[in-house]
Amino acid sequence: MRPSVEAERAAVRRARLRIAVFTSAIITLLVAVVGGVAGTVMTHAQHEQVWRELRYDAARGGLSSPSGCTWLYAPGVTPLTYAPAGFPLRADLERVRRTHEAAERTVRRDGTVYLVRTQIRVDGTLVQAVFDMRFQLADRRHLWYALGVAEVVGLIAAAAAGAVLGRLAVSPLAEALARQRRFVTDASHELRTPVTQVYTRAQLLSRQAAAQELPAQHRDGLSRLVGSAGRLGEVLDDLLLSASLAAGPARPPERRPVDLLALARSVVEEEADRTRDGGLTVVVDGPPPPLLVDGIESALRRAVGELLSNAIRHTPAGGRIEVALARAGGAVELTVTDTGPGFDAAEASRLFERFHSGGSSGRYGLGLALLREVITHHGGTVAAAGRPGRGARFTVRLPESGAPSAPVLARRVRAVRT
Repeated sequence: MRPSVEAERAAVRRARLRIAVFTSAIITLLVAVVGGVAGTVMTHAQHEQVWRELRYDAARGGLSSPSGCTWLYAPGVTPLTYAPAGFPLRADLERVRRTHEAAERTVRRDGTVYLVRTQIRVDGTLVQAVFDMRFQLADRRHLWYALGVAEVVGLIAAAAAGAVLGRLAVSPLAEALARQRRFVTDASHELRTPVTQVYTRAQLLSRQAAAQELPAQHRDGLSRLVGSAGRLGEVLDDLLLSASLAAGPARPPERRPVDLLALARSVVEEEADRTRDGGLTVVVDGPPPPLLVDGIESALRRAVGELLSNAIRHTPAGGRIEVALARAGGAVELTVTDTGPGFDAAEASRLFERFHSGGSSGRYGLGLALLREVITHHGGTVAAAGRPGRGARFTVRLPESGAPSAPVLARRVRAVRT
């Protein structure tokens, strides 16, 4: 799986998961709120109804034939044989007899709840009515159990609905990402040939202008045209390489052991004219060759070339660039250090964003973002460090090909200067 494609797919999966979770949470919350409100309303209504019936029985109910689940206690009346124990409440009877004010209370005992009302009837009879709530409590338990089952079923249905909605909602995003990759690849391929032709013709015109001794302003204009066409070609190469790393060609290039030290020296030699014109000193230093890593040589060459090109762009005339290689814990480290303006430490992680520009770092373009893609594709890491006015240091770390188990003692070899 290519890193960029995997990152995009991970982003799509996260978006689907968020939509599913949010949808499930909303539906579940709605079911819980509706169920809670329904249960609360039902419990309150049931409670009020029982108290109404109890007050009626206490005031007018037949002493020998009360309503179901109700017992009436009065002087001279024998309670039914199945009446609950502990009644009547003598304290309430004495208080009502003394104050002539009705008293109500709730008593919990024997695993149930009793509602008790004590009052003096119109005919002067002192009556205590007791209502057993056990059946109402059972109904409430059944209701809450049913609401709990409905909540679980609603959660399952919400999860399924969220998954479906997430897939339907994110599918256009996934398709857009795939189309974007195809567009970048197709556009880069289509533009590569005409840009190469423009670059070649611009170089030819520039040579002819120099040979025919045209005015300086014309020669300078052609030189700038050559440079602009060359940079445009580099951007297209970056886009093509990025697209190939993301999606991969029909037959991915086979990875082979690449001598990173020899590759770095070759890249430095290729940039010899630029470093000479800029008055720069470039030093390559490393352990005895070969220094092998498994990878695609063209991609690694592009990555090392971007590091060196970046250092050349940001190093003033008379500056120094050091390219150092070393073995470290089964990996190969390539470090490019320059004496340029550097950058703030806070910008280090943002330098690898596409076309990042800011502060003392200046504009770094597409190259460093592509560099990170290449290195990540090869199972490595890249890091940047720098301070304003103190230069910059970029470190690439790649797994060594066939790394030995014992530490290898590195000794310095002849430096290559340009």
